[in-house]
Amino acid sequence: MTENPTIADTGARILAAVRTVVVGMDDTVEIALATILAGGHVLFEDVPGLGKTLAARSLASALGLDFRRLQCTPDMLPGDVTGSYVYAPDSGDFVFRPGPIFTGLLLADEINRTTPKTQSAMLEAMAERQVTVEGNSFPLPAPFHVIATSNPIEYEGTYALPEAQLDRFMVRLSVGYPEAAGETQILLNRMARQQEATHVAAVIDAARLVEVQQAVEAIHVHPDIARYCVDVAAATRHAQNVAVGASPRGSLGLLLLGRALAALDGREYVRPDDIKRIAVPVLAHRLTLTPQAWAQGVSAEQIVANVVGQVPVPPTVGAPV
Repeated sequence: MTENPTIADTGARILAAVRTVVVGMDDTVEIALATILAGGHVLFEDVPGLGKTLAARSLASALGLDFRRLQCTPDMLPGDVTGSYVYAPDSGDFVFRPGPIFTGLLLADEINRTTPKTQSAMLEAMAERQVTVEGNSFPLPAPFHVIATSNPIEYEGTYALPEAQLDRFMVRLSVGYPEAAGETQILLNRMARQQEATHVAAVIDAARLVEVQQAVEAIHVHPDIARYCVDVAAATRHAQNVAVGASPRGSLGLLLLGRALAALDGREYVRPDDIKRIAVPVLAHRLTLTPQAWAQGVSAEQIVANVVGQVPVPPTVGAPV
């Protein structure tokens, strides 16, 4: 058996539902969906007005997850994210009031507009699916995922995400401007709706999502493919213009996301092309470039693309015998 039609069919229905309102972002949305199936978090980084928030909200609706939107601002405090203890007059005790992070999918909109202290309040939640407030730990719902947006062109009133925060995101995706046909379709869709609000029907629910995520864990990865993930990540550590390369979390991200893409494609095994496709969104945001790279206008995306072109590719492998 070399196909996994259940995950592939479910994924196709989710993507079709999202495409009813999100135009011109098919590849980006598919990788975002695969990231969630792989158990990861997504960072959308691009200029305003390209539909990043709409894509996140539509994906949450199609997945049937509880959804909270957190508009990040410079005056936001960690307790505004995690929740805090408040005094209850009836009992005379302090009780914990959960914050917006207690949800299935949290959209942290313009995450670079809040301070590093508040950004760090999400670190424990993203890594361990729990928050700790005043020494007490509270588990988050399962599944739990973060989709964050970031504006890379405006610097006044923004705070660059620290490396530790960036590394918690499995992928960083850029939406890009739509083509003329796609942008025209956006306008036509808006006129056809006759209202600003959009609606995406739920395709699955949280329980089914957990089942799909567990099924992705069964996707076969040949040892040669695992070594290829390691070789690609390791090559970034010695690449020119790179001060700090991708950590083992980067190579693990390649493997995990590669499995999810294979499942969405109806396969029970990962191919080298899966890894090539996701190398830039998985690794580029994990690199720290040298000052010379910034002066020369060299981007992390270009470096990862060059690395992928240089690392020997293992033979295409199929399903386990």
